[in-house]
Amino acid sequence: MSKKLIIYTDGASRGNPGPASFGVFITDEAGYSMELKGALGHQTNNFAEYTAVIEALKWLSLHTEKAAELRSDSELLIKQLTGEYKVKSDTIKPLHAEIKSLLLNNELNVQFKHVRREFNKEADRLANEALDY
Repeated sequence: MSKKLIIYTDGASRGNPGPASFGVFITDEAGYSMELKGALGHQTNNFAEYTAVIEALKWLSLHTEKAAELRSDSELLIKQLTGEYKVKSDTIKPLHAEIKSLLLNNELNVQFKHVRREFNKEADRLANEALDY
């Protein structure tokens, strides 16, 4: 795998709350790609978005390359992870803390970037596949 990793994450919830899932698409400059997806039961969309990031960081922590740019179409998620917005939800606070812990304890160097929905199609596809399954 080449050095520059790009990780796309997305969460989905039909009903919000409702059946929920996450999707993660990981790629690099050489064209390598990896897909992660999973169902989450009955959850909110924000819970699913956070879970996608957690799963991506867990994957990253198991690999030799510890640097990545993580992209999401959830502006709320990105602004909370960069500290621009505070996390107010009692359900999301532990997930936010888990992300910070994964970053620190695994010495991950991750830049968080908001992208428009049309640039996050692969992660969206994976989240929907997990819901449909």
